[in-house]
Amino acid sequence: MLNEQASIEKLRWIMTQLRDPTTGCPWDIKQDFASITSHTLEEAYEVVDAIEQGDFIELEKELGDLLFQVIFYSELGKEQQHFDLDTVIAAICEKLIRRHPHVFAQASLQTDEEIKANWENEKALEREQKNQQQMGENAVLDKLSILADIPKNLPALSQSAKIQKRCSHVGFDWDNMPDVFAKIEEEVQEVKDELEADTLDKKALAEELGDLMFAVVNLCRHAKEDPETLLRQANKKFSKRFVGVEEQVNQSGKSFTEHDLAELESYWQQVKIQEKQVNSQK
Repeated sequence: MLNEQASIEKLRWIMTQLRDPTTGCPWDIKQDFASITSHTLEEAYEVVDAIEQGDFIELEKELGDLLFQVIFYSELGKEQQHFDLDTVIAAICEKLIRRHPHVFAQASLQTDEEIKANWENEKALEREQKNQQQMGENAVLDKLSILADIPKNLPALSQSAKIQKRCSHVGFDWDNMPDVFAKIEEEVQEVKDELEADTLDKKALAEELGDLMFAVVNLCRHAKEDPETLLRQANKKFSKRFVGVEEQVNQSGKSFTEHDLAELESYWQQVKIQEKQVNSQK
């Protein structure tokens, strides 16, 4: 097997060797589903980072690392007789074919809106079928919420967008931008009210700040933008500009603490001007 060409089968073989109770790797042997989830998240973010950096050499490696996570979970599932890689692949093949009737069947879905609506309808049907199965096992179970299967460990911005998307699919959503902005303005005012209160209620302030962020996520969704991606881009832009400010501070011969805010703001504006000049030349 060691000399065979790289393939999924070779990767599966490597995984079985790593998990071998007698000759395997002690670290791999002691892992379980829960213990490797943090590694899965890390590998997923490293894939995203390689894409954002445009580093396709690194992306190739990171995709391999992410694929290995799937192999690892599948081996654990096989050992515990829950599932294996073949059933994992069979499940995703069935789902993709069923959710794309405009490609694999005779359905006519022309626009992005029609395709997305069909996708959400299929997911709703899956939730209903899951609910019926559970009701069969336990008749006292209530009907599953449309939000029931949204992962609790998603990044908060992504989770907010997914919650709002699900609610929108059943009609619980603003139908125009002015209403979206009005909600944001309402939440901004409520934050101001808490900050200006005679006695600061930190719990109430935190709740209002959370509502404001949730409303801004809604604006991103209505603008057809992913809030997680937007904030990552904003973080990257701010960090790049701040490095420019640091360079000017270093060139000044003074430390940060020896500058007042007006001076630092002046550096910031200079960085923005230089950035625009560079972008205009591209």
